[in-house]
Amino acid sequence: MSAYTPAALRRQYELAAAGKEAGEAFYNTLQAYHGQEPLVLGYKAASEAIKARDASMLNKLSYVQQAARTFEQAVGLAPQSAEIRFLRFSVESNLPPFLGLSKHVDEDKGFLLNAALQHPNSGLDDEAFRTVRGFLVGRGHVSGEAAEQLARVKD
Repeated sequence: MSAYTPAALRRQYELAAAGKEAGEAFYNTLQAYHGQEPLVLGYKAASEAIKARDASMLNKLSYVQQAARTFEQAVGLAPQSAEIRFLRFSVESNLPPFLGLSKHVDEDKGFLLNAALQHPNSGLDDEAFRTVRGFLVGRGHVSGEAAEQLARVKD
C-alpha cells in the first residue's frame, strides 16, 4: 500500500501527533512527495506543522510558515475538501494567536460544521467524519446545539 493513500496518511498523522519519533518519520515521508494531489499536500502541511512542534525555538516559526504556505496550496487546489480544511483547522486552532497564522480558524470551523452536518454527503468518508466530529466536539470547538446536532448525525 502506498504511503500516500488517505488511510495510510491518517494513521501516520495520528501517530505523528502523539510522538516525536513518529512525527519525524511522517515529516520525512511527506517531504519526499512532490506531486500536486491536494489531500497529500494537506497532510504534507500537517507534517510541517508537527515538525515545528518538535523543532528548536529557532526553527519553529519557519516550519509553521512553510505549513501555512503548503495549506494555502492544498486549499487552493481543493477548496471544498473537508479533510484538508480539517487538517488546517486542527493546526491553526492550536497555534498561539500572537503568530498571526490562525486566520482561517473561524472560516474552517464553519465549513467543517456545515460539512459534518451534511454527512454522508459531506465529502468525508465515515472514518474522517468521526475524526472531524470528535475533534469539533471533544476539543470544545462547538458546544450546545451544534454538538447535539452533530451527535445525531449517523456515521
